[in-house]
Amino acid sequence: MDHHQAADKFLNSLGQTSPFPFLIEVDRAEGIYFWDKSGKRYTDMISGVAVNNIGHRHPKVIKAIKDQVDQYLHVMVYGEFIQDSQLKMAEELIATLPENLNSVYAVNSGTEANEAALKLAKRYTGRHELIACKGSYHGNTHGSMSVSYNETKKAPFRPLLPAVKFIEFGEVKDLELITGQTAGVIMETIQGDAGVRIPSKEYMQALRNRCNETGALLIFDEIQCGIGRSGKMHAFEHFGIVPDILTLGKALGGGMPIGAFVANRDVMKVLSDNPILGHITTFGGHPVICAAAGACLEVLREENWIADADRKGQMLEDILLQSPEVKTVRRIGMLFAIDLASADRVQQVVESCLEKGLLTFWFLSHPYSFRLSPPLSISDEQIQEAGNIILEALQETK
Repeated sequence: MDHHQAADKFLNSLGQTSPFPFLIEVDRAEGIYFWDKSGKRYTDMISGVAVNNIGHRHPKVIKAIKDQVDQYLHVMVYGEFIQDSQLKMAEELIATLPENLNSVYAVNSGTEANEAALKLAKRYTGRHELIACKGSYHGNTHGSMSVSYNETKKAPFRPLLPAVKFIEFGEVKDLELITGQTAGVIMETIQGDAGVRIPSKEYMQALRNRCNETGALLIFDEIQCGIGRSGKMHAFEHFGIVPDILTLGKALGGGMPIGAFVANRDVMKVLSDNPILGHITTFGGHPVICAAAGACLEVLREENWIADADRKGQMLEDILLQSPEVKTVRRIGMLFAIDLASADRVQQVVESCLEKGLLTFWFLSHPYSFRLSPPLSISDEQIQEAGNIILEALQETK
């Protein structure tokens, strides 16, 4: 079918997320590029929104998927059978974490990981109150939406979870709102949708201390900022503290859909009893997905991409700051928010880049910025080429 027929079928047969989809008809992808069916190549500076941290179709991930498909697909709901790919994924992940984060529970997506983390905090503490941050985004299921801040996105779906309080991200005095009634504090280690907001080390250490004082469990959502994106394997490593529960997704699967929450095994085990099956998932820990995740973590262990992420990120930041239109670049590692004068300018630049064969993207809740999250595998030459395209788009759309 031609592109117009495909677009009509896409718009009429599939549920839509907005009235303005890009409508690129994807043909294939490799490394930092993907191609449409007309043969046009795009430089992917978004990585599927911080998913393809090791690039598209890494050979080790593809091999792991194919090898697992040749053995078996789904055989049983999560938690009943011993499966090699689950064990490898957990082993690879735990090896990157502090020793108290030693139990991994695999689910299907980041928002599911957050849902489970909230349940675990309530179950372990016996408390009901949750604290989240202004500007936060944790997903679109009811629990995750309840601890996300954007009221415009939430209002049509109320009522949501009760007993949720919001504190100012980075404001030490607000930590007093964490009390002996608080089950869990959920926070993006680096706020993503708010436009890449990076807290101070002092704030994060005060947060950890306050949770210790009150017995509240500290949940770090690293679904977007984790798995190397920040220039550390885990973003909390920048701050010298460790959460009680870590949630992951996006890049963990090497391009396949996965979520996971990680805690100490003594905390995690409360979900297995009184009641039993306190958290369950049919497809969580799917053998093919876990094979991809294990291979992805192996690639990141073997390559130098995470250690080099800050240098590469600084290189791209320096290129972008050559434009007088760029008001601010907020960046950690290879996660960027670039502030322009208005939402209209952001729209123009994103569209111009797309025409030039380079994918950038928006933030849900910060319309004056556009986002970049290129694959960590990007080369210096590719950074220079991509940066020049963005500069051209900024210049030509004035």
